[in-house]
Amino acid sequence: MFRGLLSIIYKEVFHTLRDRRTLLLVLLIPGVDLLMFGYAIDLNVKNIPTVVYDLDGRRESRELLDKFKNSGYFNFIGTVGSDQEMRDYIVRGKAQVGIKIAPDYSDKLVTGKSAQLQVLIDGSDSTVAMQALNVVNAISLRESLDVLSDTLDVTRELPVDARPRVLFNPDLRTPNFMVPGLVGIVMQVVTMLMTSFAVVKEKENGTLEQLMVTPVSRLGLMLGKLLPYAVLGTVETATVLLIMRYVFDVPIAGSLMLLAGFALCFLFTALGMGLLVSTVATNQMQAVQLSVVFILPSVLLSGFVFPRESMPAIIYAIGQIIPATYFIQVLRGIILRDAGFMDLWTQGAWLLGMGLTVLVIATARFHKTLD
Repeated sequence: MFRGLLSIIYKEVFHTLRDRRTLLLVLLIPGVDLLMFGYAIDLNVKNIPTVVYDLDGRRESRELLDKFKNSGYFNFIGTVGSDQEMRDYIVRGKAQVGIKIAPDYSDKLVTGKSAQLQVLIDGSDSTVAMQALNVVNAISLRESLDVLSDTLDVTRELPVDARPRVLFNPDLRTPNFMVPGLVGIVMQVVTMLMTSFAVVKEKENGTLEQLMVTPVSRLGLMLGKLLPYAVLGTVETATVLLIMRYVFDVPIAGSLMLLAGFALCFLFTALGMGLLVSTVATNQMQAVQLSVVFILPSVLLSGFVFPRESMPAIIYAIGQIIPATYFIQVLRGIILRDAGFMDLWTQGAWLLGMGLTVLVIATARFHKTLD
């Protein structure tokens, strides 16, 4: 009995060592993921993209803006010349905060009156919005106390009256932030796994070569494999959007047709990623492990949960090559901010470019694997 047990142990160890691809994935992925995500995950929101509309331009307003900038929470990306331009920056997702200083800000401070400060905050990301709201109130209160300490007038009303306004999600509901992003993650996970398993099963059963000798071209074979899952992905997208709307009560502010167009672009990319996984994996276990390589970064580095602006530069750069990053921006832009095509066309271009690139690489590897 003991001798038989040793034989089985020897067989399994030998089999595992021979399967170097699976062994490499098992040993390498946990360490790489821990290092990457340990640096990337930071609940302290910093470097919030901010635009400034300063109608005063004098020393007092500049000093106030310096306090916002030096706090480390706001990253000034530019100045605007109108209220509409400031709002457009937020709708497009280029900025999450807009600070407007009235032309009489300095005059009111000097004459002992209360100077108002308007701050627009993008509520589509409730985590960032809550942090920005708290910091705006804290900075305005500190500035007021500094002014009062200089004048020694304890009866005076607060000199700086911040008027923050949360746009698109004024109640800061968590489902409004989480569920649209979850739609993109669910679409990617299901579509990738379905596509990769379909091809890998053919490999495991030894039927892929039989399909190749049929009159169907390789392109026709690939389309025949992918199109059914594209249809399933479309049905899945409609299903999760209906659940989002009627179960979680997240209203869709923008165009459904525009959302459908961007969703097709993302499905195209996700199908290509599944096909790429299938060209590398030789069995379903490897397909799952390789899919995790794509899925975990999509969950943690795309801005689905954690704000990307707080991540180190190298981790932020990795997030830039993840398709889910752009699709989640599209989802939140259309669903929450009523963004239009011109506001989001760059994200769509990135998705199409990534989809074509992945599909070309996967097709080349598929041919090489068959050869």
